[in-house]
Amino acid sequence: MLRFWKKRFESSTLTDNLKFEAEHEKIKKELKSLVAKKFAKSLSIRMVDCGSCNACESECNALSNPYYNLDRLGISFVASPRHADILLVSGVNTFNMNPHIIDVYAQMPEPKYVVTIGDCTKLDESVFNKNFAIVGDIDKKIPVNYHIQGCPPEPNEIIQGLLNFLKTI
Repeated sequence: MLRFWKKRFESSTLTDNLKFEAEHEKIKKELKSLVAKKFAKSLSIRMVDCGSCNACESECNALSNPYYNLDRLGISFVASPRHADILLVSGVNTFNMNPHIIDVYAQMPEPKYVVTIGDCTKLDESVFNKNFAIVGDIDKKIPVNYHIQGCPPEPNEIIQGLLNFLKTI
């Protein structure tokens, strides 16, 4: 038993992935500098679920935990579209949510940016494409600037997607 504990204290934590940690830190630094340069150190995101399974929302909730901590990078989720710089849309565009997503987009101040997240927002990749309650692709109703793929995308993929989007504007 003493040999086990001695070996355990001498070795590093087995859950550490040093290559991933270094890459993740590099991405976060670059994202923070882009937010500071393009949005005056404060990027506000309004997330709207148009009819998803909530998997994308749970991954976005993980972005606020102490490990990812987007607030430290200057990115925060807001409750009002009037305060938002980016509209983050998840899920399929359902009949009931279609007028609301158009209304939320109309309430956003200029410049308006829309990022879709998850495979459900692209009907050709979705299992819901032939359903009476589905209106159609979101990009047919409001202009979409960027799409983050995945079902659901992991938090590090969402961060990488936001970084790639900020590089395009």
